[in-house]
Amino acid sequence: MTETHPQSEPTSTTTAGAIGHLEQAITSGQHWYTALLEAIGRWTQNEETVNGRHYQYLIDGQAFDWLLLAERLCQAVDDLLPEDEKTALLFHGQPPLRLSDSKFKALIGSTKYRQYLNYFYGITVEEALVLAVQEEVRKEKRTLGYNKEHNLTNEVYQRIYGATRAVLLKSFRREKGYPQLKSISLTELKEFSYWLFNYRLKNCDKAKVASDTKKALERLGANGSTRGLAAAESEL
Repeated sequence: MTETHPQSEPTSTTTAGAIGHLEQAITSGQHWYTALLEAIGRWTQNEETVNGRHYQYLIDGQAFDWLLLAERLCQAVDDLLPEDEKTALLFHGQPPLRLSDSKFKALIGSTKYRQYLNYFYGITVEEALVLAVQEEVRKEKRTLGYNKEHNLTNEVYQRIYGATRAVLLKSFRREKGYPQLKSISLTELKEFSYWLFNYRLKNCDKAKVASDTKKALERLGANGSTRGLAAAESEL
């Protein structure tokens, strides 16, 4: 699905201020990662369009995609950053410094930190849950001698949410007033994952919600996900 958004202003005053702070802090000798987090804390725009690309930093007004904003800021000061550390952060979620959750929170601000947790549990964990259950279904089918993956996605979503993906996506779009298209953009996919998270909280019993969330967190841990800070779940 092609997203159409109005072109934003070239650079707002607050955007320029955040980027200027990042550049000045790095050139003054501050570690680029802590300078980046401070710049994120100063950022005020929830979305913008730059060079024809639309950036949606806040999903559904609640979930903050901090790595997307980190990517945007890194592009603005690209020549000042170590390529290997930047790549590890943006593509693998591996920060160059290991910060405590309280330090991370202090640098980006309490509001963004809360929104960051919404993104982590509502989108990152939700996506990991789908993948974890998908692996379970595949293993079960192999054990039974079935190698075909026909209706695999439907079975996964039925197990987690009690309905097929198509039915859930249609309900999501109807609720949001979005067109019922065959394709889906990355931004809408993130919003759909967040909607599924809330749907699961409302419609599944608490024991299943807890069990599924634990399953997803274990999968993230097994894959070495750092989430950009030491222990996000301790703040909940």
